[in-house]
Amino acid sequence: MEGGWERARHISRRVAHGAAGAGRATVRATKATASGTARAGKATAKGARKVGKATRRLTYAGGAGRTGLGRLIELSAGNSASDALVTVALASTVFFGVPVGEARGSVALYLVITMLPFGLLAPFVGPILDRFRSGRRYVMAGTLFGRGLLCFAMAAAVGPGDLPTLFIGALGVLVLSKAYNVSRAAIMPSVLPADITLVSANARVALFTLVSAGVAVPVGAGLTAWLGSAVILRVAMVAFLLLGVVAVRLPRHVDSPDTEEEGAAPRWRTLLKVGPAVAEAVWANVAVRVFSGFLLFFLLFLVQDKAVPWLAAAEPWAYDPFFDIPKTIALLAGAAGLGGLAGAAVANWTRNHAPQLIVLVTLAITAVTTVVSAVFFGVWTALLISLVAAFAQELGKLALDAIVQREIGEEVRSSTFGVVEAVLQLAWVFGGLVGLVLSLGRSSLAGLVTLSVVLTGALGWLLVARGKRVRATKADLRRRRTEAAAEAAAHPETAPYPEPDVHDEPPAKLDPTKPLTNPNG
Repeated sequence: MEGGWERARHISRRVAHGAAGAGRATVRATKATASGTARAGKATAKGARKVGKATRRLTYAGGAGRTGLGRLIELSAGNSASDALVTVALASTVFFGVPVGEARGSVALYLVITMLPFGLLAPFVGPILDRFRSGRRYVMAGTLFGRGLLCFAMAAAVGPGDLPTLFIGALGVLVLSKAYNVSRAAIMPSVLPADITLVSANARVALFTLVSAGVAVPVGAGLTAWLGSAVILRVAMVAFLLLGVVAVRLPRHVDSPDTEEEGAAPRWRTLLKVGPAVAEAVWANVAVRVFSGFLLFFLLFLVQDKAVPWLAAAEPWAYDPFFDIPKTIALLAGAAGLGGLAGAAVANWTRNHAPQLIVLVTLAITAVTTVVSAVFFGVWTALLISLVAAFAQELGKLALDAIVQREIGEEVRSSTFGVVEAVLQLAWVFGGLVGLVLSLGRSSLAGLVTLSVVLTGALGWLLVARGKRVRATKADLRRRRTEAAAEAAAHPETAPYPEPDVHDEPPAKLDPTKPLTNPNG
C-alpha cells in the first residue's frame, strides 16, 4: 500500500513537472510569436513610411507641393481606392449573383437605370458647383461625406439583401463620384505649378488614381472573401469620412470668389456653345467612349458564350486549355488596366504637344486597331484592342480635360465639366447596350465591323469639319488684313502703328520660382 502511494506521488510529480514544462514552452512560444509579430509590424511600418516618403516626393515634385497639387493628387488617389473598395464589395452581393445565361437582361436593366441620374442631374450639378466657387473645398468634402453615409446604409442592407437600398446607394455613390471628378477638374488650374502643363498635371492625377485603384482591388477582394462585403463597405465609409476632412484642409486658394456681373444673363454651357476646340474634343471622346462601352460588354458575353475562336474550336486538338473563360477574362482585364496606365504615362510624356492633336490621334488609333482586329480576330488581337480601348479612353479624356480647363472660363467651368461627364457616361452606356445586343448574334466579325464603320465615320467627319473650320479661319484672316490695308491706304493719317518685328527684342522669360500658379494655365 505504501509503495502504491509512493508511485502515485512520483507520477503526480512527473505530471506536474511536465505541465510546468509545457507551460514554460507555451510562454516561450507566446513570447516568440509576440516578438515576431512586433518585428513584422515594425518592418511593415518602416516599409510603409518609406513608400509614403517616396510617394510624397513624386506627388510634390515640380512645385506641386507649393501650390497644393500634391495634396489634390493624394486626395484623388484615396478617393479612387475607396471607390474601388465599394465596387469590389458590391461585386459579391446580389448585383452579380445572376447566372451567366440570365445576366444579359439584368445588365441591360442596370445600364438603362444608370443613365437616369446622369440625364436628370447633369443640367444641375455643374451650375450648383459654379454657384459655390468660393467653397469648392467644402463641395468636394460633401461628395466624400455623402459617399461615406451611403456606404453605411449599404453595409446595413447587405445582410438582409435589401436590393432597393443597395441599388439606390450604388447610384448615389456613382453620381457623387462624378461630382467629385467635376470639382477636381474645375480647380486644377488653381493649383497648377508654373512649370507643369495642364495635360501633365491631369496625367499625374490619373496615374496615381489608377495605381491606387489597382492596389485596392486585390486587397479589397481578399478582405471581402475573408470578412464579407458589409465589413468592406464600413471600411470604405471610414476612408471616405477621413478623406472628407483632408478635402477641407486643401489650400484656400482653390476657392475663387463668387463674382457676378450685374445685368448679365445666366450662361448655360451646352455642346453648341463651348467653342469649336472643346466641341471637337468632346465628340472625339464620345466616339472613344462608345467604343469602350461596346467592347467591354461585347467581348465579355462572347467569351462567356464561348463564341470566340480560341474557345469555340470544333476539334478537341484545336482547343487551347490555357485560354479558358476565367483566364481570358483576367487577361482582358489586365490588358485594360495596362492600357489605362500607358495612357496616363503617355499624357505625361506629351506635355508640350497640342491636346487637340492628341484627341484626334487617339480616335485614329482606335479606328485602325478595330479594323485590324476585325480582319485578324483572335486572342492576341482581343488583348490588343482591350489595351487600346483603355489607352485611348484615358489619354483622350486627359487631353479633353486640359482643353476645357484652358478654353472655358472659371465662372462656367464646372457646368461645362458636368455636361461633359454626363455626355461621356451616357455614350459609354449606349455603347454597352449596343455591344450587349450585338453579342446575341455570337459573331465577332459583325460587331467589330460595325464598330469599325462607326469609328471611321466619326474620325472622317471630325477631320472634314476641322478642315472647313481652318479654311474659314484663314479666309477670314485674309479678308481682315485686306480691309485693314485698304483702310490704311485710304486714310494714312489714321493708320495704326506698325507691328514690332519679333526679332527686335527677345520675349521676356517667365521665372517659374516667383508665381505660385501658372499664369498661362
